[in-house]
Amino acid sequence: MLACGAAAGPTQVGVTVTGLRSHKGQILACLTTNPRAFPDCSKDPQARKLTVALSGSGETGPVRLDFGAVPQGRYAISLIHDENGNGRLDTTMAIPREGYGFSRDAPVRMGPPRFDKAAFDLGAAAQNLDIRMRYLL
Repeated sequence: MLACGAAAGPTQVGVTVTGLRSHKGQILACLTTNPRAFPDCSKDPQARKLTVALSGSGETGPVRLDFGAVPQGRYAISLIHDENGNGRLDTTMAIPREGYGFSRDAPVRMGPPRFDKAAFDLGAAAQNLDIRMRYLL
């Protein structure tokens, strides 16, 4: 039981990434509480960022990401399947050439979703989210 005024402890956050078209390159992941920094997190020094190298094999099964223990709060996650390993989402005429995904499977319409469409509340229980990778080209 928490004493009056005591802050709640950190909670584990994990993601299972599905729908990968290949296991080439890497997955770039971002977990943020800042709506203005979503979806790329570059404007949020407090964001949790992961870079997970993929095996390069032909197998395209799910990939597990672990953000570790994070403070309770409201978060959104964005993912990029950086197939060529250059550290960014490649586009052609503003259309993504590589995969992307968002927490809560937030819909994409003429650009990335807003923070509130992807946001989830993190309480005391561990969160294990499924995020489906999407490809347009």
